[in-house]
Amino acid sequence: MSKGLRTDFNGILLYTKAYRERDLLVKFLTREYGKKMFLVHGAKRPKFKMRAAILPFTYGLYNGDIKESGLSYISTDKQLAHFQAISEDITKNAYATYIMSLIDLAFPDGEPIPEWYDKLLTGLNLINEGFDEQIITNIFEVQLLNAYGVAPDWVDCVICHRTDLPFDYSEAYGGLLCSNHWSQDPYRMHLDARTIYYLRLFSVVDLTKLKHVKVSDQTKKALREVLDQIYSRSVGVVPKSKHFIDQLGKFKL
Repeated sequence: MSKGLRTDFNGILLYTKAYRERDLLVKFLTREYGKKMFLVHGAKRPKFKMRAAILPFTYGLYNGDIKESGLSYISTDKQLAHFQAISEDITKNAYATYIMSLIDLAFPDGEPIPEWYDKLLTGLNLINEGFDEQIITNIFEVQLLNAYGVAPDWVDCVICHRTDLPFDYSEAYGGLLCSNHWSQDPYRMHLDARTIYYLRLFSVVDLTKLKHVKVSDQTKKALREVLDQIYSRSVGVVPKSKHFIDQLGKFKL
């Protein structure tokens, strides 16, 4: 077993799962050490003193033993906060869980990714405060594509690099085609101008500067369809939590 480093760390709880009779495995995205799995002894006992520290949608400052490999350990919590609105709303809950699943699958454990810790914290705060959870999720989906090795060119035409003509998205070319080159890909996605606009915007938007985004239901549906297609066909990753969102959509219809 590798030697642990006793230290403070900032963590966002990604998920928990049962381990043995009384223990839990708790996965955090830490700002300092990337994703880490923690063994929490006695977490299933009724009077476990750190119960609030390992509730879903909790984040804060913790102290524990960080191991390079294997399971790490939490000693205590120092400063906790909770995304209450996300916890209490099944739709916000579903989208937040999906975003965390995408980040979990995109990066190896133990690789520091402080920029994604900050993005996740900002994104979850926005959802908690009432921003449209689908739009926040779409932004994460677009910006995570690079981490999955799918790096669409959202800037200009992948063939001639023009920016002054209508665009469409081509999976075959891995980016945008201007109307002069639509004939190059008979299977291009045939996206409307608004959908293309938001895909390009989402690829560069800074979540910390996001004040207001109003997207029509028709465009939201188109964004959902194109991103589903990219993730299922180009990325090859569809987290289990995404299936629940799909079921919620059917229920609302």
